[in-house]
Amino acid sequence: MTFTTRLAVVALASLLASGTAFAQTAAPAAKTEATTTDKKAPKEHSAESLECSKQADAKGLHGKERKKFRSECIKTAKAGTAAPAADKK
Repeated sequence: MTFTTRLAVVALASLLASGTAFAQTAAPAAKTEATTTDKKAPKEHSAESLECSKQADAKGLHGKERKKFRSECIKTAKAGTAAPAADKK
């Protein structure tokens, strides 16, 4: 084989090999409802929880005090008794 024939074969082979590099990639999959439902849905709060939150808001509680109050309030509400009347500061 002559030099020009080899050069032509190499050029043709590189052209064929590089053709895949310029091929279009597949479009990203469209977002479906399956991907949106994978996220956690907001948890529905019980009536006791909502009432205890309202009471904590009325008392102006925040942070650990609010968490402690709500915990005790929900426990007593689920037990069937009234919510704690006084805040233990």
